[in-house]
Amino acid sequence: MKKNILFMIAFVLTLIGTACGKENVVQSELNDASVQIEKNTNSLTSASADTSYDFTICFAGDINFDENWCTTQYMDTCSNGILDCIDSTLVDTMKSADIMWINNEFTYSNGGAPLDGKAYTFRANPSRVENLSALGVDIVGLANNHVYDYGNEALLDTFDTLDEANIPYVGAGRNLAEASAPYYMEIEGKTIAFVAASRAEKYKMTPQATENSAGILRCYDTALFDAEIEEADANADYVIALVHWGTEYSTELEQVQLDAAKEYIDAGADAIIGAHSHCLQGMEFYNDVPIVYSLGNYWFNEKTLDTMLVTLHIYGDDSSSNLEVQITPALQSNCTTSYVSDSTDQRKLYDYLESISINVDIDDNGIVTELD
Repeated sequence: MKKNILFMIAFVLTLIGTACGKENVVQSELNDASVQIEKNTNSLTSASADTSYDFTICFAGDINFDENWCTTQYMDTCSNGILDCIDSTLVDTMKSADIMWINNEFTYSNGGAPLDGKAYTFRANPSRVENLSALGVDIVGLANNHVYDYGNEALLDTFDTLDEANIPYVGAGRNLAEASAPYYMEIEGKTIAFVAASRAEKYKMTPQATENSAGILRCYDTALFDAEIEEADANADYVIALVHWGTEYSTELEQVQLDAAKEYIDAGADAIIGAHSHCLQGMEFYNDVPIVYSLGNYWFNEKTLDTMLVTLHIYGDDSSSNLEVQITPALQSNCTTSYVSDSTDQRKLYDYLESISINVDIDDNGIVTELD
């Protein structure tokens, strides 16, 4: 384009130098050149001012690579490992997302000892972290009630394992500053902040990090998490709050979930994504912000349970912003997770989710919108 402009200018100058007596012709050519230069300059300005963006963030619920658990034992019998356990359509959806998050519901270590008095403790060989890459996972949540199952040594091993695999994590750290720090990711000129906290234990066996000790971020008292969300909101275009909460295997929402979700949105969250209940819980919109109360199990045990991927489609420009929620329907059963492809079965799942939600409509494509 610049060469075209220079050529036009040179052409005009040549006319001036060789045909001085033809002033009208020269003036006409000059005017034409001026118009062409202005058009080309405007085109360059328009291209440089393009502020549009369009990207997706996908979320999956609880996953478990514990060495002695049925899921991992089944996976070890499969020729393609984890890719024989989770349907290829689901894996394609995970990999096609610009950012893929999953709840890491165990610890990576060969050390430590199971916590006394805890009924279920989960620990995976650090080599299992390769499964995250196979699934297209970009970031994991550690604010949950199983990341400390084998104590401090195993928790620190988990951090090291994820660091070595270049998989960022959120919701836990070597001290409180790390555990309560937002994790920022850049995409298409936008900054996405991930924040995470847990309030999933009656007896609180998973410690909160302190100034000098490792642990998770808890949100029984919401003050620290509110402050983290506010910090993230000040430094990011979109804030995703990931909360581990709710009653296991129950679709009934606790009052604290209903109240705290709105508190987190008031603090600056642009989406709330929950986990822990091991089953799907309902959804809600508050001030146009989506709340997914629980993603349930994704690939966690042998039980037959509805599950799903949730994708946030974020797009717009400097004059408008859009956040669309879409469900990819799935079923966990017999240590595998499959895509629900039948349209009748899809509709049954969408109708069920609507029945346990507060103010949402789900169309036949899995698009979730707020009821008027």
